[in-house]
Order: sequence, then C-alpha cells, then structure tokens
Amino acid sequence: MDEFLVAPDPDDPALSRAVVGIDHTGAATEARVPVERPLTLYLNGQEIVTMMTIGDRPECLAVGYLLNQAMLRLEDPIEAIEFDAELDVVVVRTPERTNFEEKLKKKTVTSGCAQGTAFGDLLDRFETIVLDPEARLRTSWLYTLSRKINTRPSLYLAAGAIHGCVLCEQDRPLVYMEDVGRHNAIDKIAGWMALNRVGPEGKIFYTTGRLTSEMVIKCVRMEISILISRSGFTAWGVELARQAGLTLIGRAKGKRFLCVSGAERLVFDADPADAARDGAGRKGSRDDD
Repeated sequence: MDEFLVAPDPDDPALSRAVVGIDHTGAATEARVPVERPLTLYLNGQEIVTMMTIGDRPECLAVGYLLNQAMLRLEDPIEAIEFDAELDVVVVRTPERTNFEEKLKKKTVTSGCAQGTAFGDLLDRFETIVLDPEARLRTSWLYTLSRKINTRPSLYLAAGAIHGCVLCEQDRPLVYMEDVGRHNAIDKIAGWMALNRVGPEGKIFYTTGRLTSEMVIKCVRMEISILISRSGFTAWGVELARQAGLTLIGRAKGKRFLCVSGAERLVFDADPADAARDGAGRKGSRDDD
C-alpha cells in the first residue's frame, strides 16, 4: 500500500521539458529540466505577490503562503480559491475584508531559492508559539524516512534543480511536495494541511534543502516540533531553532546526521550500521542547496 497521500508526479509533462545540449565529450545530448512560471496571488481584491513556481497545486501554495505570512489564520473561513491557468493567477476569497497595504510595504528578500519574499515582521507570532515538548523522533524512524523519501520517484530524480518537502508521521512519509524553491514546497504543505484539516500533532517535517531562518520560522509557525534535512544549516536558522525549542537535524545522509537543537526529543533505538546506504536513490552525494 502506498504510504504517500500526496506524492510527486515526475511524468507530468507540464512540470518539465526537454532541452538539448553538449556533454563533456562534445556529444549532443538531451536532458529534462523543471519549468518555472510566474503565479500571481491575490487575497480578495488585493495583489499580494508573484511567485516563481513549477505550477502544480496552486491552491495549496496560495493558502500556505498566506498562512505562513500571517495574512490568514487557520480559523479564518475561505469562501473560494480561484485559479486561472491562462493568466497564471490564483485568488483566495474570504468573507472578511482584508487590507495588507502597510504590511506589504515592509518586504524582506529571504534566502529561499527562486528569491523567496516575506512581508511584514518575519518573527510575527514566533516567540509566542510553544512546541510540543513530548514529541519524539526515533532514530529508526529517521533512517526509514530518509530511505523512503530518497528512493521515491520524483521530479528531483528525473530532472534535478528542485527541492522537496515532506510531511511525515513516525516512519511514514505522508505528503511530498516539490518546487523550484523550498519556501514554495513548505507553503504547499501548510496549505494542504489547512485545506484538509490536518493538525501538526505527531508530525515531522523533512526537507531536501538547507535549514535557513525562513525554513525554521515557517516550521515553527506550523507548530511542527521536528525539522530534518539532508543538507546543512545557517547560523541564524540554528539560533532561531534553539530559541523556539525546535528539534533541528541536518546532514541526514545514510547513517549520519547532526542534531543542533532539541536533542532531548531523540530516541536512539537503531544501530547506525543498519541504516540505508548514504545517498541511496538520489543523484550524486553533494548537499542540496
């Protein structure tokens, strides 16, 4: 039985295209590459942002972005989500009138690829969120998740140049989203959780990209207590994770990982020698950026 409730579709022709080039031997060759297309988001009648995205699951991306920018709350009703594929526009409609003119004036360009942008106070609500102190991560779950995620057919494996984020529970990967920017992928999962009324209790978050301040802030806002990556950290990302009490694990490849925050949630119940082979199922052995 497939554990993934939502998984990448690397065969979707709308998400990648073939390009022709010359390889290191001088021979003509063909490769698949992900597409990038603009998506303009409106909240009611107000234009919020234009994002570069691969174009799948625009409704999840729109709702997740608004939630993670504190322009929507989980309890706010949504009347409609309208996507126009020809205009590359998605509109989220709510019964309450909204006006974020002042918030939109304060813009921060984040470290997210495809140039992520955060509006208003980056740390809005951050210091008031209390993450579950009873949450646990068994090392056997970590090893199993890494193997299942890294061997799952994905656009990354088919075309590269893309990031993935995965919502997990114990050793089960549930929702796997990809995009050119990891900030988009995490927003898609936030939107999926909100639209499907799935709470953060017992959830684990896995990403292929580096653990920056933006990723930590969004994970804390989603009230998920454990964040894992096969890549590394930034200093501010580590500092914020420690401030929030987030369990932050990076460089998770094969039998190795590094926990720099929230180590009290770890349960060492697996022999590292039994872990999956380093990098199984993925191209190369480099850190994902």
